[in-house]
Amino acid sequence: MMSKVCTIAWVYGTVQGVGFRYSTQREALQLGLRGYAKNMDDGSVEVVACGEAEKVEKLIAWLKAGGPRSARVEKVLTEPHQPGQEYADFGIRY
Repeated sequence: MMSKVCTIAWVYGTVQGVGFRYSTQREALQLGLRGYAKNMDDGSVEVVACGEAEKVEKLIAWLKAGGPRSARVEKVLTEPHQPGQEYADFGIRY
C-alpha cells in the first residue's frame, strides 16, 4: 500500500499571470494527484497536493525547478497539510 500524503506549498516569484496554475494542474493530474492551485494576494501561488508520497514529491520538485517556462520561481515553502476535506481532483481556485 502506497502512503498517501498531503503537502501545502507556497510558490514565490513571477508566478501569476504566466499560466502557472494551469501548468501545475496539468502536472498534478498527470501524476494522479488531488488538490488545487490558487493565486494569493501577495503574488504567490498556493498549491495543495494530495496523493502518493512519491508523486507529491515529484510535483514539489517540478515547482522548485521553476514550473512552466514563462514563470520565474524564487522560492518554494512546503509543509505537511491536513485538509479539512477530500479533493475530487486537482482544481484551479480563484
